Amino acid sequence: MLKTLVNKYNIAGPRYTSYPTVPYWDNDTFSLKAWESSLKRSFKESNSKEGISLYIHLPYCESLCTFCGCNKRITKRHDVESPYINAVLKEWRLYLELLEDKPIISELHLGGGTPTFFSPENLKRLVDGILRYSKLADNYEFSFEGHPNNTTRAHLQALYDVGFRRVSYGVQDYNETVQKAIHRIQPFEHVKRATDLAREIGYTSVGHDIIFGLPFQTLEHVKETILKTKALLPDRLAFYSYAHVPWIKGNGQRGFKDSDLPTAALKRQQYELGKELLAEVGYSEIGMDHFALATDSLYQSMVGGSLHRNFMGYTASKTQAMIGLGVSSISDSWYGFSQNVKGIESYYGLLKDNILPVYRGHILSEEDLIIRQHILNLMCRFKTSWTKEYLYFEELPEVIARLKEMETDGLLNLSLNRIEVTKKGRPFVRNICMAFDLLLQRKQPDMQLFSMTV
Repeated sequence: MLKTLVNKYNIAGPRYTSYPTVPYWDNDTFSLKAWESSLKRSFKESNSKEGISLYIHLPYCESLCTFCGCNKRITKRHDVESPYINAVLKEWRLYLELLEDKPIISELHLGGGTPTFFSPENLKRLVDGILRYSKLADNYEFSFEGHPNNTTRAHLQALYDVGFRRVSYGVQDYNETVQKAIHRIQPFEHVKRATDLAREIGYTSVGHDIIFGLPFQTLEHVKETILKTKALLPDRLAFYSYAHVPWIKGNGQRGFKDSDLPTAALKRQQYELGKELLAEVGYSEIGMDHFALATDSLYQSMVGGSLHRNFMGYTASKTQAMIGLGVSSISDSWYGFSQNVKGIESYYGLLKDNILPVYRGHILSEEDLIIRQHILNLMCRFKTSWTKEYLYFEELPEVIARLKEMETDGLLNLSLNRIEVTKKGRPFVRNICMAFDLLLQRKQPDMQLFSMTV
């Protein structure tokens, strides 16, 4: 039955880290002035209550991993570090001038690229520069993405000393054939060393990222990877499907043929096997493609109803405003989105002229805000309702009509004023969200913009 449903619903679709999704942003009516206005509004409404989130993109990597869809610059030259950090701190100062009050930082995340490409000293200088003109929320959370091959004790200690307590390591898969195909040779011993070091220093949450659906990956490979992961017992896991979109991400994802990838049915088997093995040692499924132990803040936020999803993925708390610093970073004011330029040279050029390096974005309409809330509810809580008048929208009857077949297939339960995703329907939550996605339904774009949903 699951195989039949996978065949039926495995179509291209968004991952819904935002609504509207990036291909539907109205860039024609967007302006830097409108973005700044939306951020100032959000900041005034929420900074004193919940603070803000910061995402900092550090794009450099020493080698190319062919599974990666992130914006990166490949180099072995480390003299690029200092100019880049200077630029990020300049961007932050421009935002401080705009906001006119000290931001209270609730969340800070270093992503990439490879953040641990940067030296411990430069990472500390970056974070010190951010914190110098900010306050910290009472329960702030700082996290970073570490590469197990080059995350040293000095990296971990330097970031611990400036407030970091969570680290996430990209593991992907432990099989050598798969690792060669994705150009990520990374022995188990390296992951164990990096995990043990973090715990020894005092990190309270160590995460691993694992991918299924990779080239040449078999069911046995996934089992082997999960068993080794269980031996290290990370506090949380991202266990997600490889997004094969070489027409978007360029030559990096063309290092293997489409026929080298597992079928949709096999990918689903890989996920179900992994989930079963993880449940045996106490992991709970969080939202879509995430797992956590009961002691981790991600699990506690799910139980407490505060789980949130944004461009950083699932987070344990919600802030209305999220500022992205660095090339290609996306910011979210709740009322609007903006994205920075993707080229490092153009990024530097705009900052030199004291201009925020934003090149596109979207200001949300009233309809967008309603749909955004429904999709967020579904992605974080697997249910949504329109009992409150402000959550009703004109095209809701059409949305319900689109959901009827999914109800017949047992993926969800519909009642007069609510929808709840069934356990059977959770693997298909992206498909359910697509029924609410009015912009997708109206425009029906070239679906090669998105990865497959299953």
